[in-house]
Amino acid sequence: MTFTPITNVVKETLLESIITTFSSIREDFPVDYVKIELQSKTKEMELYISNCIKVDEKLNKLLEIFYVYWKFGPANGIYKLSEVLWIDSVLRTRKGTAVSLGVILLHIAQELHIPLEPVIFPTQLILRCDGSDGKTVLINPFNGEILDKHILEVWLKGNISPTAELYSNDLKTATLSHVIKKMLNTLKSALMEEKEMELALNVSHVLLKINPNDPYEIRDRGLIYAQLDCDHIALADLIYFVEHCPEDPISEIIKVQIHSIEQKKLILH
Repeated sequence: MTFTPITNVVKETLLESIITTFSSIREDFPVDYVKIELQSKTKEMELYISNCIKVDEKLNKLLEIFYVYWKFGPANGIYKLSEVLWIDSVLRTRKGTAVSLGVILLHIAQELHIPLEPVIFPTQLILRCDGSDGKTVLINPFNGEILDKHILEVWLKGNISPTAELYSNDLKTATLSHVIKKMLNTLKSALMEEKEMELALNVSHVLLKINPNDPYEIRDRGLIYAQLDCDHIALADLIYFVEHCPEDPISEIIKVQIHSIEQKKLILH
C-alpha cells in the first residue's frame, strides 16, 4: 500500500486531494468513475447557471439543483457511516454527511468560479460565500439551508456548552489540509466502529504522515493494532500516548488496555 504525502496532495483542489488520498486507502476506490461523474455534474450545472450573472443568483441556482433537483442530502434509516463518507458511494446514492456533501458542492462551485469556501465550525463543516457586495452567506451542506447567527449559536449551546458563544474566528475559512484531516478522522472512527480495522489502519497511516508525532493519532493506531492482534506494536503506541498525555483522562483507560495486552503476552509465553 502506497500513501501519497499530504504535502503533495494539497497542491491539488480539495476534492482532487481527497480522491488521491482515498485511492491510497482503498485499493478498489474507483478513481475514474468519480472523476467522470464529477465532470458530468459540473458540465450539467454549468448549463443551469449559464443565464445567471450575479454571484448570489449562481449560488441560489447551485443549491437548488444540488439539493432539490439532484436530491443530494443526508441519509435516513440504518446505514454505515463510512458509506456516507466515501465519495464514490455518495455520488452513487446522493446521500452523505456535511463534510462529504460539502466537498462535492465546493468542487462544483469552484469549477464554475462561484466563491464558496469551507469552514470548520465547532459542530460540523459549513460553507461560506463572500459576495462582491461584502455580504457573507453561510450554508449547511447537509441540506443547502442558509444559516444565520441564531442557528449557529443554538448549535454551539446544544453541542458544546450552554454558555458557548459565537466568535468571528469560528467562521474563518479552513485550509485544505484541515478539511482533509477532519474527513479522515471521521472516516477512521467510522471504520473502527464498523470493525474494518485494516482500512482504519490505512487511514491512520495517512493521518500520521500529516502529523507524525500526534499522540492521539498514535493512540488510535495502537488501538487498531490491538484489534488486529499486533500486540507488540500496539503496546509501543499506547505507552507513547500515556507518556505524552499523562493528564488526559483517557490515559487511565489506556493504562488498563496496556495491562490487558501485557497479561495476554505473559499467558501466551
